[in-house]
Amino acid sequence: MKIICALAVVGSVFLHLGSIAAAEVKVSEATQACIECHRVVHPGIVESWQRSRHSRMTPAAAMAVKGLGLKVSSPSVPEELQGAAVGCAECHTLRPKEHADTFEHNGYDIHIVVSPGDCRPCHAQEAEQYSKNIMSHAYKNLAGNKVYNDLEHTILGGIQRKGGKIAIQPALPATQAEACYYCHGTKLAVAGKETRHTELAGELEFPKIEGWPNQGVGRVNLDGTLGSCAACHTRHQFSIEMARKPYTCKECHVGPDVPVNKVYEASKHGNIFSTHNKDWEFKAVPWTIGKDFTAPTCAACHVSLVVNTEGDVVARRSHQMNDRLPWRMFGLVYAHPHPREPDTTIIRNKAGQPLPTDFDGGFATKYLIDPAEMDRRRQALQAVCLGCHGTSWVNGQWARFENTLRETNAKTLTATQTLMGIWAAGYATGPAKGGSPFDEAVERRWADTWLIYANTIRFASAMGCGGDYGVFANGRYELNKAVMDLHDWLELRKQMQPSKKP
Repeated sequence: MKIICALAVVGSVFLHLGSIAAAEVKVSEATQACIECHRVVHPGIVESWQRSRHSRMTPAAAMAVKGLGLKVSSPSVPEELQGAAVGCAECHTLRPKEHADTFEHNGYDIHIVVSPGDCRPCHAQEAEQYSKNIMSHAYKNLAGNKVYNDLEHTILGGIQRKGGKIAIQPALPATQAEACYYCHGTKLAVAGKETRHTELAGELEFPKIEGWPNQGVGRVNLDGTLGSCAACHTRHQFSIEMARKPYTCKECHVGPDVPVNKVYEASKHGNIFSTHNKDWEFKAVPWTIGKDFTAPTCAACHVSLVVNTEGDVVARRSHQMNDRLPWRMFGLVYAHPHPREPDTTIIRNKAGQPLPTDFDGGFATKYLIDPAEMDRRRQALQAVCLGCHGTSWVNGQWARFENTLRETNAKTLTATQTLMGIWAAGYATGPAKGGSPFDEAVERRWADTWLIYANTIRFASAMGCGGDYGVFANGRYELNKAVMDLHDWLELRKQMQPSKKP
């Protein structure tokens, strides 16, 4: 207990640390030991925790709350966790044998990385739902898909001019970690130990973790679990308020490939949020339309337990983020029904590629949800819309949205057919001849059509017309221009040189 001894010389002023929480709810001896040190070393962490619900309620008290206000979804919580606040030790000492980063620290076996497996004892339903979510597999879905790999390589790789040609070098792990994998999540691994000097206790030994720090939605954790609850409920306050506000989703969904936030800000919903959110109640469970909030945020549509002013359930809480979404609007290459399974690396189109659609726009239906499931999800989301809008408005909006999907898919198909003509003529090297579909300028122009422009149009339509994003701001103007650019490029190349086709 050398750290505690070191602190003792500072005086009794620190003996009350953690008392903000302890005045109302018991704090475990192990957590108290953590607080007494880390209040000095990491005061921001302790202050955040003291503002959290975890510091103010024991699991036993939370389990007593039933009905729609449910706080603990697990049918039971281990007895040793019930009687004290959920503090440092309750998360960082749980299941030590299952964490590869467990080490002895101040007389306790602790681990650095807290995973959904550590949240599961209290939040079993949420953990189970999240495990079925595409987001929880975000690392694998990127790292394990050659098509995504090719795209990532051309975006993140080092680029040089050699021998009159452009050469792209593999991206550095550090570059990957702070780029695509910042949101998708990294794969964590323990790479030995390292010694650090601390002011309070001198030299201490800690595990050295590769891929850390990271709080991506599909992080592969050191206990084998997937994801990070802190991606939305930022540690150590883990607030429901933060998860309900669009700023949290904005961290990754900002565009231009997934321009959700900028479209939301420009939409009528975003306008209402910006004007009135200071008067909304973001802590209420359940969340009441018309009382607690008057326009949807990301969470209201996709996650939250929402009720009307009579207390009737409009939408049940779900941590499976696509549970109310029939269509997957972004990805490769066309908008399509959502995949059946969260692991999208198992998908194969008719050409054997790990894509949910064929290059001619057809769907890999074996791997995608069927029309009945699409209709169930459509109705689930429309129920939220109907909390503020009449039936004719909602039906009209959805008819426009699904027209937009057909329209953008058709334009993307035209662009793809042109690119396939370029490949067939030998003016670029496509997948059929072992090439990447992204490493030549004309191929990147094709990628613009669906990765940037079609996606922007779809989100503008889905979110009730996000201002000019559906037209000039990476919208229809740019999409049509890109399609014509591809056509003109092919025709000009035909005039300049004969086909390179063997």
